[in-house]
Parts: sequence; C-alpha cells; structure tokens
Amino acid sequence: MGKSILKDKSYAFAILIVKLSQLLVSDKKEYVLSKQLLRSGTAIGALIREAEFAQSKADFIHKLSISLKEANETLYWIDLLKDTNYIDKDQHQIHYNLNKELVAMTISSINTTKSRL
Repeated sequence: MGKSILKDKSYAFAILIVKLSQLLVSDKKEYVLSKQLLRSGTAIGALIREAEFAQSKADFIHKLSISLKEANETLYWIDLLKDTNYIDKDQHQIHYNLNKELVAMTISSINTTKSRL
C-alpha cells in the first residue's frame, strides 16, 4: 500500500476517536460506550495497516473487510452516543461523516483489489 490516503485518513480518524473517548471519560464520566468506540474506531486503521503486509490479495481483502466491519460498528457507537446525548449533533456529524468516508474508501479498495484477482 505504501503512502495511501486510506492509511492516513484512518490514522487521523483514530486520533479523533481517542480524543473523543478521553472527552467522554473525563467530562461525561462515560466508560462503557467510550471503550467500545475506542476499540472499534481505532481498529479500522490498525487493520488497514495489517493489510499492508498481507500474504496475498485474498488476505488483503480479508483484512480490509474486517476493517469495514469495524467501521460499521463505529457508526453504531457514534449514533448511540448522539441518541443518548453524550455527544451533540455537531460532534456526531463530524465523526459520522469521516467514518462514512473511510467506509466508502475501504469498499473501493476492496472492489479494486477483487477486480484484479
């Protein structure tokens, strides 16, 4: 993969998720949802990094597919945090839109790789 936009954006998103998780713990005293968000939100980029050294194209697709599942789970936690009033609409919109962008880019990478099998 080398220098990739997906790798960079997923890392930047992970940083935002860590900061949001820290905010939820320190300001809202919320520990359960923030931990779930932290786990799934940072796993997206970690799995993309794992895919860099995939043993095959099939392994690459598998790693990205798991990353996609983590991104989808992260959308769930972001929605739940908004609907339970832990984050406001603006915070939700920022995190949700960035995550949806990662979803679209990951799907595109998977489809491109599949077309080259």
